[in-house]
Amino acid sequence: MRGGVENPRGTIRVAPRAQCLYTTAIESHRQASLLDPREVLRGVFGYEDFRPGQEKIIATVVGGRDCIGVMPTGAGKSLTFQIPARMLPGTVLVVSPLISLMKDQVDALARYGFRATVLNSSIDYETRRERLQRLRAGEYELVYVAPEGLEGSLRTMLARMPVSLVVVDEAHCISEWGHDFRPAYRRLCGLKQELGGVPVLALTATATRRVAGDIIRQLGMVKPDGFKGSFFRANLRLWAHKKGDGRGSRQDLLGYVRGRRGESGIIYALSRKNVDALAAFLAANGVRALPYHAGLDEDARARHQDAFARDAVDVVVATIAFGMGIDKSNVRYVIHREMPRSIESYTQEIGRAGRDGCASDCILLYSWADVIAHERLQSTIEDATVRNAARAKTKAMFALADAPGCRHQRLVATFDETISPCGESCDRCRGESLGDVLLAARATGQAKRAGAGAAQAAAGARPADADAALFERLRVLRRSLADAEGVPAYIVFSDAVLARMAAIRPTDEVGMRAVSGVGPAKLARYGAAFLQAIREGDAQS
Repeated sequence: MRGGVENPRGTIRVAPRAQCLYTTAIESHRQASLLDPREVLRGVFGYEDFRPGQEKIIATVVGGRDCIGVMPTGAGKSLTFQIPARMLPGTVLVVSPLISLMKDQVDALARYGFRATVLNSSIDYETRRERLQRLRAGEYELVYVAPEGLEGSLRTMLARMPVSLVVVDEAHCISEWGHDFRPAYRRLCGLKQELGGVPVLALTATATRRVAGDIIRQLGMVKPDGFKGSFFRANLRLWAHKKGDGRGSRQDLLGYVRGRRGESGIIYALSRKNVDALAAFLAANGVRALPYHAGLDEDARARHQDAFARDAVDVVVATIAFGMGIDKSNVRYVIHREMPRSIESYTQEIGRAGRDGCASDCILLYSWADVIAHERLQSTIEDATVRNAARAKTKAMFALADAPGCRHQRLVATFDETISPCGESCDRCRGESLGDVLLAARATGQAKRAGAGAAQAAAGARPADADAALFERLRVLRRSLADAEGVPAYIVFSDAVLARMAAIRPTDEVGMRAVSGVGPAKLARYGAAFLQAIREGDAQS
């Protein structure tokens, strides 16, 4: 066969240039395989062990095969293509849905020593031309693009460029049966073949079997391998409360948020009106809170998201317009003031909490009135089949919230997973109620105001043996370094890494390098400053 690749549906013609580029890349796989993924994990990222599924996915795509990974938010999906980017010849092309997230991802990669860039509508003509020249020369390890960006001349150009892997992030967006369908994703069909049969990695945090099958078909994946991770995240503490007894009021939310002062949280509300009113109420009562919804102009949305990413505010009150573009690892709580539209949406939204693996609260307030409110919005859907499916999903979400038993156990069951009751990670298993968590938050807030705040502020955001005062000192340093570089604080180090530093208290570069999550690039960039802060903390203690 000349100029084509084998596919179960027949031979597909591909550009000879693309075929040649990919054939060259395949030949180089043997050399690339000599580089152990664990060497990259340790030597670049500073971690000793892979999370479940990461190693399998990496081995699959480095071997030239298609792969689909269904992994919950916070499971470490990014490493499954960042490590291959260091191992493979050519460039890894990452299709990502939101432009607002791309810059943060590239900034984070730069701090690990990667050559990465963005090609999207936010860059000017000259910058784009220069980046395309560098891409043709094979200078980039990773390039991020939006799906809409592949609808013009760039797609044709890519067939003449050394692309070694295509990554489709948030891949459920390609399926009409997914909870966040985007037509531009549908037009990715054929991209694999146009690039000479290059392997495709599809990643999603929420996909039923039906959606996963649709992803595979739409992307033209050939006999893909796959990995489905556990949807049980023990660090997420789930609460749900049926509204109607006065609990969950604005005063309750104010008391909770005040008790978590200095920590990052998201409060979801159903309407723009509710978002604006609650954000104004919290701000008027001394909470660093901002609203976010599609009714704000683009500049305001960008400013508010940026302030949250940089820890300049504690709370964003938002509609579902906010979230997919958030890569912030230290969100300590997510509150739904109204019930989400579906179980998939709920899973995606609570998944924005505790991405660093530290304990985080997820509080759901719900009622049948929320179902009716969603149905009013869904009545505008013209396609009756899609409208009825949306309504069924909303009712399933209500049934999940209202059901007895372990909340985690019932949640993962909707994704065809079976687990034992969580024991400690939901209100049902802990024998607690919303009133209990509100009282605990108020007690925490009182402890802070009484001068015992350091230990309480770090509670849930650090291991128990971390020194709380040192942890806070390191957070302040991280914020100043991040502000100086113009990046979100979590890009410097996550809360989890700071907690390990506070617990281990390294005294030199060797000790700092041993802290999980501190790779050589970050050690060179930030190590001296953090070691100095630790020494000063020891001198004062």
